[in-house]
Amino acid sequence: MIPASCAWARTGLRRTLPPRHGLKIPRGTTRPHSPAGISRVTRRWNPAPLPVGQEAPSSTKTIPGPTWLWLEPIYEPFRAYGRVQQRRPYTTQFVSALVIYFVGDIVAQSIGPAPAKEGVEVDGEEERGWLQAWGEDRDWARTARALFIGGAAAVPGYRWFLWLGNSFNFGSKVLSLTTKVAVNQILFTPLFNSYFFGMHSLLSGASISETLTRIRNTVPTSWVNSCKLWPAVTAFMFVYVPIQYRSIFGGVIAIGWQTYLSLLNQRAAAEEEAETTEDQAHNNASHVSSTVDDVRRECRGEKCTA
Repeated sequence: MIPASCAWARTGLRRTLPPRHGLKIPRGTTRPHSPAGISRVTRRWNPAPLPVGQEAPSSTKTIPGPTWLWLEPIYEPFRAYGRVQQRRPYTTQFVSALVIYFVGDIVAQSIGPAPAKEGVEVDGEEERGWLQAWGEDRDWARTARALFIGGAAAVPGYRWFLWLGNSFNFGSKVLSLTTKVAVNQILFTPLFNSYFFGMHSLLSGASISETLTRIRNTVPTSWVNSCKLWPAVTAFMFVYVPIQYRSIFGGVIAIGWQTYLSLLNQRAAAEEEAETTEDQAHNNASHVSSTVDDVRRECRGEKCTA
């Protein structure tokens, strides 16, 4: 005869175990026989209720969050600019250049002397509002020239810096960065400054010779002064600024630089105008003196004839 324990194990029959710890098990429910070596998992027939959440004390509500949460409204416009720059880079560069050149020219006109307008009386200055006075004191033709120059140079300048970022990548980071800065300063800066001053002169109605004179008077000075600023800006931009934010970083610096270029162009134009006026006065004086000499000769000839 097979022992009872073996019979239960071979046939797989289940037996009803008596209740433990005073728990009542409904009739008809059975518990499986747990094999040896596996701990029995007991079921709690009366589970404890879930904990109820408590309201945080009022003192914790006044504690500020991390610093980056406070700076989130400042970061979001830059992130939006980066997304737009990745989707439409040329359009973004064009619009950014218009804004930069507009602000730079307006600041330059505000710092520099107001343009002299012929036939305009200044007696009613007190009757004008500040907005009307500001609008009438601006040289909007000069602003339009600046916008045209900046919009035409936006995409080529963007392509230049893309090419410069992908070129001259040597094993040494210091050598690569130095080469990029040197190439940008030797090639791009004088070409761009010549384009800027030359286009300003041509759009103002100057001749080719006057345009070349303007370039000779302004480009060497602007190039020397750019060596004090742009090498450091270019190096910082290539090292720390991501490619989608380089244009806006350079644009913020370029607002001040365009203000300086506009002031330099305005000063060169004033000097050329003064030289032209002086030459005209000298020519008029020489013409008058020659006329007087001719009259004196004619008078002497008449006396001799008499």
